[in-house]
Amino acid sequence: MELNADFSKRASVHGAKTDWVPSPMKGVDRRMLDRIGDEVARATSIVRYAPGSHFSPHVHTGGEEFLVLNGVFSDEHGDFPTGSYIRNPPESSHTPVSEPGCTILVKLWQFDLKDRTHVRIDTNKMRALTDPARLGVSITPLFHDDREDVRLEIWEPGTSVDLPVPGGIEVFVLEGSFVENGETFEQQSWLRLPCGASLKATAGSKGCRVWIKADHLKETPKPPAK
Repeated sequence: MELNADFSKRASVHGAKTDWVPSPMKGVDRRMLDRIGDEVARATSIVRYAPGSHFSPHVHTGGEEFLVLNGVFSDEHGDFPTGSYIRNPPESSHTPVSEPGCTILVKLWQFDLKDRTHVRIDTNKMRALTDPARLGVSITPLFHDDREDVRLEIWEPGTSVDLPVPGGIEVFVLEGSFVENGETFEQQSWLRLPCGASLKATAGSKGCRVWIKADHLKETPKPPAK
């Protein structure tokens, strides 16, 4: 399966307006944003766990990164409420469950296969830092290495964002809205821009809070090795 698989082009999905697709596990549904591959795939998705649902124990051969959008996600490593940012590196394993139900933004098979760094952050306990170089923008850093930069950003109402993205960028709306290229992005909307593009956006009247992943498209994304 291929969905938004041409990474040289702009792509967008309005997740809140997209149908849920059942996964192989009962009670776990998905809204797919981009994908290369079938059940084992390089994928970006919004995943919803119904109350009391669970996933079978599994190993993340290519790594898993996710942000809890609502509810509580749990596994043998702990309980992760709304706002938790998790990186489970390649060869890590867990048994996911959600007693109250939850929704997560999740990315699979997008790690350096040698990466072994676990990250577990409760962003509710972090303070956004004003960006001195960008008026009306505050940043909460989540992860940074030579391959990528992951962060939360808050854009004040009406803020104009003009950001070169030499290594590409993905922007996912958590709260509020913004307009880019004449298109309005609201909660659970996702935008991907290719390497060499510029993000030119304007925050809505209530501002905007977004999850951003940048500089990670410098190497052409590939499907998982078989």
